[in-house]
Amino acid sequence: MNKDIKKILIEEKELQAKVAELGAKITEDYKDKDLLIVCVLKGAVIFVSDLIRKIDLPLDIDFMAISSYGTNTKSSGVVRILKDLNVSIEGKHVLIVEDIIDSGLTLAYLMENLKSRGPASVEICTILDKIERRTINLDIKYTGFQVPDEFVVGYGLDYAEKYRNLPYIAVLKEEIYQ
Repeated sequence: MNKDIKKILIEEKELQAKVAELGAKITEDYKDKDLLIVCVLKGAVIFVSDLIRKIDLPLDIDFMAISSYGTNTKSSGVVRILKDLNVSIEGKHVLIVEDIIDSGLTLAYLMENLKSRGPASVEICTILDKIERRTINLDIKYTGFQVPDEFVVGYGLDYAEKYRNLPYIAVLKEEIYQ
């Protein structure tokens, strides 16, 4: 797998330190609130697993699978819900946990969808923000790292379902995905 990597952007230790920092901030912000973590599958599962262990509060977790990529490297702009929540979010403080945000179209759709279900609040937490690609204004409450407009993999992020298990964030060589 490492032969496919162009360069490592964020080392494992850096990731874990940032996750601990985000967990502490979320703990502070949501004390005495009914917190529901919504993990966006599949990419955010590794991040959310680490993150919830750093949140020192009672919380619930649920999962959604949404797609706007298919097998492409760029969003199609068409969002599909592949797996919806199993629980009601009415009156709860919802924190969407995402692996990466680039154009923002998928998250904007998800935010509107969840807000229509009557939660007390809906916020976003992402480990990576590719702000150069943003085409829509999004209010992201918790951001781990900003990354350049390159194709990144690792720590849950994939290309064709591979590379998710890398313990760091890396740039994939162009010849792999072109």
